[in-house]
Amino acid sequence: MLGSQLIPTRWRRNYDVTDPKKPGKYNSAITPYLQAVSVKACTHPIRTIVFITVLSSIFYVNLLETGFFQPSPVSGNKVDFNALSTGSRRLHLGPETAWRWQVEENGASRRKNEKEEDIALVTLDFLDSGNNSPNAAPVAQKVPLPQGSSVQLLPASENILSAVSSDTMLAFSMPFEETARFFESVKEIPAAPAGLPQEDDGSDDESEQQKWLMKTAKRSPGSGGMLEWAQNAWDSFLDLIKNAETLDIVIMSLGYFSMYLTFASLFMSMRRLGSNFWLATTTLFSSAFAFLFGLMVTLKLGVPENVVLLSEGVPFLVVTVGFEKPIMLTQAVLAASVQARNGNTTPGGNGDAPLTIQNAVVTAVRERGFEIVRDYAIEIAILCIGAASGIQGGLKQFCFLAAWTLFFDCILLFTFYTSILTIKLEINRIKRHVNLRKALEDDGVSRRVAENVANSNDDSSGNLDSANSIFGRKARDSSIPRFKVLMVSGFLLVNVLNLCTMPFRGHRNNAPVTTAGLSSVVTQPPMDPFKVAGNGLDYLFATAEKSQQPISVTVFNPIKYELQYPSVHYAAPEEPSDWTLFDRDYQSGMFSVLGGRVVESLLKSFEDPTLSKWVIIALALSLVLNGYLFNAARWTIQSSEDMSQPSTPVNQTELVAPKPKVNGHVLEPAAVETEKQEADERLVEELATKEGKRTREECEKILAAKKAPMLDDSELLDLAVRGKIPGHALEKTIEDKTRAVKIRRSVISRTPATSALTSRLEKSKLPYEHFDYDRVFGACCENVIGYMPLPLGVAGPLTINGQSYFLPMATTEGVLVASTSRGCKAINAGGGAVTVLTADGMTRGPCVGFETLTRAAAAKVWLDSAEGQKVMKDAFNSTSRFARLQELKSTIAGTYVYVRFKTTTGDAMGMNMISKGVEKALGVMSQEAGFTDMAIISVSGNYCTDKKPAAINWIDGRGKSVVAEAIIPKDVVQSVLKSNVDALVELNISKNLIGSAMAGSIGGFNAHAANIVTAIFLATGQDPAQNVESSNCITVMKNLNGNLQISVSMPSIEVGTIGGGTVLEPQAAMLDMLGVRGAHPTTPGKNSQQLAQVVAAGVLAGELSLCSALAAGHLVRAHMSHNRSAAPTAAPSRAPSPGPRSPQAPANLAMSTIANARK
Repeated sequence: MLGSQLIPTRWRRNYDVTDPKKPGKYNSAITPYLQAVSVKACTHPIRTIVFITVLSSIFYVNLLETGFFQPSPVSGNKVDFNALSTGSRRLHLGPETAWRWQVEENGASRRKNEKEEDIALVTLDFLDSGNNSPNAAPVAQKVPLPQGSSVQLLPASENILSAVSSDTMLAFSMPFEETARFFESVKEIPAAPAGLPQEDDGSDDESEQQKWLMKTAKRSPGSGGMLEWAQNAWDSFLDLIKNAETLDIVIMSLGYFSMYLTFASLFMSMRRLGSNFWLATTTLFSSAFAFLFGLMVTLKLGVPENVVLLSEGVPFLVVTVGFEKPIMLTQAVLAASVQARNGNTTPGGNGDAPLTIQNAVVTAVRERGFEIVRDYAIEIAILCIGAASGIQGGLKQFCFLAAWTLFFDCILLFTFYTSILTIKLEINRIKRHVNLRKALEDDGVSRRVAENVANSNDDSSGNLDSANSIFGRKARDSSIPRFKVLMVSGFLLVNVLNLCTMPFRGHRNNAPVTTAGLSSVVTQPPMDPFKVAGNGLDYLFATAEKSQQPISVTVFNPIKYELQYPSVHYAAPEEPSDWTLFDRDYQSGMFSVLGGRVVESLLKSFEDPTLSKWVIIALALSLVLNGYLFNAARWTIQSSEDMSQPSTPVNQTELVAPKPKVNGHVLEPAAVETEKQEADERLVEELATKEGKRTREECEKILAAKKAPMLDDSELLDLAVRGKIPGHALEKTIEDKTRAVKIRRSVISRTPATSALTSRLEKSKLPYEHFDYDRVFGACCENVIGYMPLPLGVAGPLTINGQSYFLPMATTEGVLVASTSRGCKAINAGGGAVTVLTADGMTRGPCVGFETLTRAAAAKVWLDSAEGQKVMKDAFNSTSRFARLQELKSTIAGTYVYVRFKTTTGDAMGMNMISKGVEKALGVMSQEAGFTDMAIISVSGNYCTDKKPAAINWIDGRGKSVVAEAIIPKDVVQSVLKSNVDALVELNISKNLIGSAMAGSIGGFNAHAANIVTAIFLATGQDPAQNVESSNCITVMKNLNGNLQISVSMPSIEVGTIGGGTVLEPQAAMLDMLGVRGAHPTTPGKNSQQLAQVVAAGVLAGELSLCSALAAGHLVRAHMSHNRSAAPTAAPSRAPSPGPRSPQAPANLAMSTIANARK
């Protein structure tokens, strides 16, 4: 806030003398109330929104009933002289004024001078009657004048809009006492013959003629709607521009321009926060409601307001209110949500998603609530001082209205806006949850595991970083506070200039016309008589000066006329609809007291056409929102029901005997089922309380009654060994996966056919406890007997495209992590690695067969045609929201056709996703493209090619194609890598290029890319078998101006950040460490692409270090130094693990070099 640094320190947020982090006294007193209100709002957001919306409707109805938006009521076909005289200006000219026009101040008593001739000057304004309009203004001589009057035609004046306006002006002068009769006479003026042709309905009756009718005599339609108010406000605004000073017009233009810039800045700021429309629109609605409440309270307190004041003051009110506080609260709420997901939970928070949002709101209000209220209070206090200081003109009303608007805006910020923000957060959480679950299901993961992973992702940080990624995007500070300061400062500067230039403004005949000033910015300035009737005054001035006759001239505001039929113009307003709910006898009864009037007023609001449209739009949005939330709830309920249903054997339905039928209708065996259930329950109770060992028959009965979890381990083991429980169904039968793994280990140990080899498995050191098998079952592995721990290290940090990463590597090969870390250090010394993604597309190559070569060739031609490409693409894309077919490549071998589908797969590796799309596309090709004789030999015809070395992957790419490059300074090559540039270049050519070519290698033009690829794959949950094609790599080294330029090109890195092994928590934690866990919230595929670039950069570091070790001759000695404590001997077994050592914190995880092997 402007001037916040001037606030006393004790008022600043979170300040305490003894503990600066401790909230201050005022903070501690106010924040609990703010938290209570905000928690209520975010706990019941729909109720809060409905309540405030209904309350706003009631206020709007009351505002309509006050007639605020209506012009002054007039009686039809009558002229109100007092109304026409409002705003008129009186000027004096004579010897007393030195023959200069002297303007009488508004509100001054009417000065009478017997020597002065009292004259009235009236201007008639005929709307839309110019040269370009079909309506012709009446000729001056045809204007009906009162009989016996001395009305004189004067030259009319032009205004600032005359060049673009189509109005016609006529000016008349007359004695002031004849003015009332003149108004009555010119109430209706016949239209000129050049006017619009009159309609003839063919009857004998004389058709009604259009006339120029005085608008002030028009009967108000009485609707009081927003459209009528807008039209009246626009007309008043045009009049203001016509009569305003140029500087005032500039000020108003700046005000409106600043208002529109404020709106644009709001939407841009919210867009940077990740919300393109809803949050900015909600902020506008909240401020509009606050303005409505403030306006109604202001009027009820007796402060005069009018539509002209609003039309001029609203732009500056918008700039004054500003929108930085909703943005500040939004950033705080979402930052707290990010911190909660990162594990920095607030006291009382938990991992439940709805409570996380509520806790985020509580945390945000605690952190920023007092600061927001403090800013509101200071701004309101300044406005109250302005309202109480007696500032001239409309600024007093403006300050009063602005203060109340800010007061209600503060309340709505912590209620209405917080409710919308809560719903927006919940919708985004549901969308992320559903998208991730569906993506996992598309990738072949079971629904149960997909739901568990999605729930876990709700509580994880995902790819959110310290920069507070909001709605999937990175938040930045808003520019609104800076813009607001500039606009308010400019506003004050222009007004100071306005005041300073008042004495120097030019005027006609040196008459000081006090029509400008600070008050003219926010209220209608007094009418400038010289702008309205300047030519007429000049004529009167010349006449009076020539005759030496003092005159007093009253200049009336221009009287507007419109061309209309009198029956339409004077039509009586339509009677309002009768919304009364009860007869008159009950209107003043208890119901009226308890809210009947409120309900009746609310129903009346639907008569307004604009409000009724908004109500319809609000209802439609409500239906859409509730439908979406209902579907989300239904998805969650279905998932819960699916997971809560007891698992049964697959063939259970086959064992159920058919129900007996009579005349085709199923009989209800209620009695039989009841007796059987009671018997089973009694049996279970008896067996459960039975002491001693159960017999096999009893165990089998319990198993048949689906009560296997009640059996002990020995009984379950006996049933499993005898084949009563299939080995693959232990998890479903026992309903405890860890216990099922334990039983399976015992079964394998006691299987007679293998007991000689597997008898020690049951008591082996293979761990099986404390593992989340829910993520394994149905997703990663079957017949589980435990899990295999692997050493996990980190190499680095390594700077990749300006961002530093630690590379997780799971390996049992010593020196691999240390060597890669040395390469990372060398790369960092040269500025880091640069990676480029050149392609992204997973492939699947099915094989289809035909009886003849002719049909196979026809199929290939159709697949290569534009029609075939379109049909196959549409069919493929219909199977998934993420898989999108990029290209088809077909080839023919005899009567077999091989088709290579290349598609995007989002953040999943995508093999299962593609297989489903391929089956769909081939089905459409067979059924709809005329290839019914086609036989699908295999969905995978090895034309992909998956998990096998193939030239097509090396040439066309598969998965992510990445190139990584780094430039290593010459001195770093010598000091860190212990080699030189020329030696490395020669070694790369002779080993990686020529040597690999001599061996006939395909994609193996590297030193050991597979080492790094496999280690990172194991650490991040990738498919280890796909290191075959993922390790395709060519390493290139050049001497670039004495420095080493090294690059690796890897055309087929196959990785994913969802599905497969990434659903396991340890592997997901490593993805989290790299910032690529799960699906990217806004750009599908971005996380997996980033992981591929990390893999390529890691390979670059590994290649650099190993080639350097080979060039320097350090490889063998380094392995011996790191992996052996002594020279190798003929020991029959591995040396025992070393005992515990005193912990020593390393100075840096980045290992500088391999240990010195030269001793």
